[in-house]
Amino acid sequence: MAQAKSVQEIAAKLGIKEEFLEPRGSGMAKLRLQLLEEARPATQRKLILVTAMNSTASGEGKTVTSIGLAQGLEYIGKKSVVALREPSLGPVFGLKGGATGGGMATVFPPEKINLHFTGDFHAITSAHNLLAAMLDASIHNANPLRIDVNQVMWPRTMDMNDRSLRSIVVGLGGRTNGPARESRFVITAASEVMAILALANSRADLRTRLGRIVVAFNVEGKPVTAADLQATGAMMTLLSEAILPNLVQTTEGTPAIVHCGPFANIAHGTSSVLAQRMGLHLADYVVNETGFGSDLGCEKYLDIVMPATGITPSAVVVIASTRSILRHGGTMPEDWSISQKFDEGFKNLGTHLENLRKFNIPVVVAINRFTNDTGEQLQTIQDFCKSMGVESAVSECFAKGAPGGADLAEKVVSATNTPASPNSLYSSDMPLVQKIETVAKEIYRAGNVVFESAAKKKLERFTDLGYGNLPVCMAKTQYSITDKAEILGAPRGWTLKVSDINLSAGAGFVVAILGEMMLMPGLGKVPQATKIDVDDATGVISGMLG
Repeated sequence: MAQAKSVQEIAAKLGIKEEFLEPRGSGMAKLRLQLLEEARPATQRKLILVTAMNSTASGEGKTVTSIGLAQGLEYIGKKSVVALREPSLGPVFGLKGGATGGGMATVFPPEKINLHFTGDFHAITSAHNLLAAMLDASIHNANPLRIDVNQVMWPRTMDMNDRSLRSIVVGLGGRTNGPARESRFVITAASEVMAILALANSRADLRTRLGRIVVAFNVEGKPVTAADLQATGAMMTLLSEAILPNLVQTTEGTPAIVHCGPFANIAHGTSSVLAQRMGLHLADYVVNETGFGSDLGCEKYLDIVMPATGITPSAVVVIASTRSILRHGGTMPEDWSISQKFDEGFKNLGTHLENLRKFNIPVVVAINRFTNDTGEQLQTIQDFCKSMGVESAVSECFAKGAPGGADLAEKVVSATNTPASPNSLYSSDMPLVQKIETVAKEIYRAGNVVFESAAKKKLERFTDLGYGNLPVCMAKTQYSITDKAEILGAPRGWTLKVSDINLSAGAGFVVAILGEMMLMPGLGKVPQATKIDVDDATGVISGMLG
């Protein structure tokens, strides 16, 4: 990387005035919301979504490609911004390591962004847990809201993988500690407060959404909200700085807005609406990463975020790689050079491409090149994309930076010039059960959907309470297009199991838990945490990026 620019220089590239900038240490700044009120010349600004086929456990380079594409757009003369989610400490110390890209396609400063950054995750965690504490305090102190302790829905949260906290008992130790009851933790990326902050359009919208969080039901079966607990003002105070998007830069000085971090397998999985709006306010092209495969983050963007915000993407980039195609063809990692397995693996990529056509949006495939890929393998993938009627480009952003993303950038620009009217998969007036079945059958290619009795009862209850018009957010494994991580390829006609339903009234969606999906991940046998350290003399951090 060339010498990193000051955050003021990055802001100047986008025409951001000093009055809208709040620097936060070296190379980072908060962007004040008043920036959105500043008049800007009217141009056709375009949002590009980046998604993928179902990947390997290490990921297929969506962040690298998103960063490299933004750099490539700048390289070919376009004014661009990349919008990314903030990393969660769970994956940083878990399996994947840091989430700031890599090589010549990295956002800087990576160690700070991967760790505490500007404190947004801490603020979200604190606001969530304050609400939990106020809920328990209300129950303990004469329970004026007549909360049914057996119908408390609000968990606690922390930004770390810890399977032992998935199911807990609180209130032990006698009368002074409150009534004993079962509870749980979710990782901060799965907190409804995270989803709310990511979807809020303004401070006023944030306040409204926080106030309507349903934390429990009373003895009459009516919802008890954060507003009922008078918690909204204090939560707003904790989130006062966290609502401001963060401006940083890429390896080559391309502006990057990094804000919020909802997971796409258990939440809606994209950077904040405010980050996207600011990007579209400041640049001609905004590259916005959506988490995991198109069956998760991209579907949720088009069915949840787009209808709620009116922000319509102009194109979708789907990441494919030799190793992910071979994985879905049934090979083991040591056999990823066996090209005859491509045909089976192509079924997974092909299903993702077919699915995206249902949303009426132009698609380009980015073939993320890894070191061991051969020219024959890459050409085979390009030939398959051509047979599907989809443009493709080999992306070498990791190794080459902007020049490695230039061909992809040219093809994406061409795709965005194709008139498109993206649509959602279902309408808001469709029953919740039918919404779930529509996603299951149209996107996952399930033949049947089975609802466990608890899930069925909750769907009926939430519908009766007036939440039936909300979209559905499917919580599902990212490793398979099915609800079972070990099933590869793209099977058809299988049976999907809906094991539970959660209400996120503040965020504005109903969460369907599919299969054995957990909202609190656990650490593996050898987590990335065992490799991360800091030099005692220099303070230099090592091992974070895998």
